[in-house]
Amino acid sequence: QVQLVESGGGLVQAGGSLRLSCAASGRTFSSYAMGWFRQAPGKEREAVTTISWSGSNTYYADSVKGRFTISRDNAKNTVYLQMNSLKPEDTAVYYCAANTLSGIATMARQQYDYWGQGTQVTVSS
Repeated sequence: QVQLVESGGGLVQAGGSLRLSCAASGRTFSSYAMGWFRQAPGKEREAVTTISWSGSNTYYADSVKGRFTISRDNAKNTVYLQMNSLKPEDTAVYYCAANTLSGIATMARQQYDYWGQGTQVTVSS
């Protein structure tokens, strides 16, 4: 079993920054890939970014490239999402997820078997 707890969401003005954290407990954190997803009202949950077990490979959705950065600290069992130059369209509930069956980074939602409860990010214009 893996437990994931997100934090760091909130309300920010357009152009501002937020850093989300996701603390993991349970299985060996350093062995599996992690991802961040988001879901806006009335929309499907979409992949934002993913990171491999070592942190050496990352992928980003086109909509966030150059603005968001994913990182992980395996010593702290935590993955981060640094979000800069936020836009109103980034408003969503953000979820972290664990792909405990593989350490390979993937943007495929169905590959993730554990999910956090989500944290709300609201960007005002």
